[in-house]
Amino acid sequence: MTLKPLLLSLVACTGLTLNAQNLNGLLNKAKEAAITNSTSIIDAAKTNTTAAKVINKAENILGTTPTAPALTNDEVINGLKEALTVGTNNSSNTAAKLDGYLKNEKLFIPWPDEAKDMKAKLIKMGMQKKVTEFETSLNRAAEEAAKKAAPVFIDAITNMTISDGFSILNGSDSSATHYLREKTFSPLKEKFVPVVKEAITKVKVTSYWTPLATAYNKLPGVKKQNPNLDEYVCIKAINGLMTLILEEESKIRKDPMARVTDTLKKVFGYKK
Repeated sequence: MTLKPLLLSLVACTGLTLNAQNLNGLLNKAKEAAITNSTSIIDAAKTNTTAAKVINKAENILGTTPTAPALTNDEVINGLKEALTVGTNNSSNTAAKLDGYLKNEKLFIPWPDEAKDMKAKLIKMGMQKKVTEFETSLNRAAEEAAKKAAPVFIDAITNMTISDGFSILNGSDSSATHYLREKTFSPLKEKFVPVVKEAITKVKVTSYWTPLATAYNKLPGVKKQNPNLDEYVCIKAINGLMTLILEEESKIRKDPMARVTDTLKKVFGYKK
């Protein structure tokens, strides 16, 4: 006799209301009965109408896997907002550390591409050290800006409306980050510009750029260079943060340990 019929019969004969606590006890009794190949329990159960109903209930529980309750749209939206909040906080903290941009090849802000000819000529003139100092200042500005980035992102996340929450939840590992970039990049940039300006002033980016530009612009036949450093650092800084946010989103989707709130556990644990 297998354990399942024995367990069902024990439920019937004892007249217990089936629940998790007494189910474990009955399972142990069923194991003992199986050893002796007892059939008396089954015979007794056949004559008990009430027991039959209990058996049916037990069969339903033992024979099926509980289905997770459907998520409401509000739960999905709240889960996505929490995921992005956790992601932006973690990303901002990572980027704001010393060398957060400078020593991270994914985030490093290089010499402006539009002035790459200028960089090549300056290096030939023996100004490699000055070029490196300028690139370092760009990344230091981004690191400073990242210290104030979290509230900017949180504000955007809090006030955004997500009508397609389930499609984001069930989308790729970058769906939420892509949504954040697509829907909020412009307002984020607008709010981020003064943060970057302040950071650029603090680390004296212009003071590194001016002598380089002055030396280059004195060369005969060259196109004078004066890139918008505020704009350049702003876009690069936001792109770097988005890169980190993407990594955080992927982590939350794949790693249960990264789901640090009950909402995240429920929403991202629901998707299999």
